[in-house]
Amino acid sequence: MRVLIIGGTRFIGVYLTRILVEQGHEVVLFNRGNKPAPVSGIKQIQGDRTQAEDLKAKLAGENFDAIFDNNGRELSDTQPLAEIFKDRIQHFVYMSSAGVYLKSDQMPHREGDPVDPKSRHKGKHETEAYLAEQGLPFTSIRPTYIYGPQNYNDLEAWFFDRIVRDRPIPIPAHGQHITQLGHVKDLALAMTLVLNNAASIQQIYNVSGDRYVTFDGLARACAIAAGKSPEAVQLVHYDPKQFDFGKRKAFPMRTQHFFASVQKVKTDLKWQPEYDLISGLKDAFHNDYLTTGRDKAEIDFSADEQILATTR
Repeated sequence: MRVLIIGGTRFIGVYLTRILVEQGHEVVLFNRGNKPAPVSGIKQIQGDRTQAEDLKAKLAGENFDAIFDNNGRELSDTQPLAEIFKDRIQHFVYMSSAGVYLKSDQMPHREGDPVDPKSRHKGKHETEAYLAEQGLPFTSIRPTYIYGPQNYNDLEAWFFDRIVRDRPIPIPAHGQHITQLGHVKDLALAMTLVLNNAASIQQIYNVSGDRYVTFDGLARACAIAAGKSPEAVQLVHYDPKQFDFGKRKAFPMRTQHFFASVQKVKTDLKWQPEYDLISGLKDAFHNDYLTTGRDKAEIDFSADEQILATTR
C-alpha cells in the first residue's frame, strides 16, 4: 500500500514508519521537514498542516491507499485532510486518546464509554465523530500513557531522574491510583494491523499495555529497570492541593485512576503487546535515558524541594 503519515519523524511516527517499511509498504511523510526521516530514501513532503491551503496544495495531487494522522489535536487540524481524500482512500487511521473518556466509577474504560465534553482532548473526539459522520473508512486509536525510547514527554524519564540520583520520589495522594502505560513500539504495531482489515473500519480501539499499575508500583518498576532495588526507593506522598507549583509540573501523570481495556484490539486485530512493563522500561532506560546522557543532565527539582520541605 502507498501510505501517508502526517508527522513521522517523532516518537510514534518513527516506530510506525519503520514498521510499515519493514512490512513492504511505500511510505510518504508530510511534515515541516525539521527532522530527518527515520528511514533513508523515503519521500518527504514539506508543509504546514495548520494551513489548509498549504495542505491542499501539497497533497491534492497525490494518491494514497491509507493515511495515518498522528498529530491532529482539533477537528480543524484533520478536516482539510479528510476533505482532500474523502472517497479516495481505503483507510484513514486517526490517533486519538483515552483521555477523551469521562471519569467513571466503573473501570477499565471501554470503547463505548461516555466521553468528557470538557476534556482537554475533546477535539479528538469531535474529530472521531466527524470522520464517522462523513462516512470515511476510518479507525481511531486511543492510547493511554505512551512510553519508550524517544519519548518527548517527561514520563518514565521523570522517575529515572530521581532514581539514578538516589532522590526521594514525590507521589501525589496515597500512591495507589491505578494507571496504565503502553510501549510505543506495541502501539505502532497495533496501528499497522488495521490495514487491509475490514473489521477495523469505523472502529475505535484502546491500545496500551495489558496490565495496570499503581503510582507507587510504577516508581518501583522504574527502579528495577534502572538496576536499583525497588525496596530502597523512598516514596514521599503528599496532598497536591496544598501546593502552588505555578507552571512547573510536579508529577507527570493525572492524579486519578486512568486505565482502559485492550481486549477489543487483541480480539479484532489479533494483537499482543511485545513488552511487559519492566521490559519496556528497561528498553527506555538503556536505549534512551542513558544513551542521551540524561542521567548526567541538570534537572530542575525545585517542585520536589517545595514538597520535601514540608516533610522533613
